[in-house]
Amino acid sequence: MDIIKKTYKKRLRRRRGIRKKIFGVKEKPRLSVFRSSKNIYCQIIDDTTGMTLASASTVTKDIKDKSPYGGNAKAAELVGQKIAEEAQKLGITKTVFDRGGYKFHGRVKALAESARKNNLAC
Repeated sequence: MDIIKKTYKKRLRRRRGIRKKIFGVKEKPRLSVFRSSKNIYCQIIDDTTGMTLASASTVTKDIKDKSPYGGNAKAAELVGQKIAEEAQKLGITKTVFDRGGYKFHGRVKALAESARKNNLAC
């Protein structure tokens, strides 16, 4: 249990360092990613108002139908496609990517690259 707390605290420390530098405005909101062991979630956030503009995750029905297990890179790619579609509906083309203290590889990288393929610059 002590190791789990230690890794969690290390991630939060990295996250604070990232959040000092990243701030989402209306023209270029923040694309925030949260990764659990079984699912991945992302939100487009306007930090000036503190509002979530769009969100997507592996828990939603349409993504869960395509990929029943949400803890792999394939599911993360589907979430990246979904968040890019939601952003286009809102007229958002550019975002600031907030990896949430996670390393930029695996599921986080798959989500970001999938969003970029679908015309969401992050």
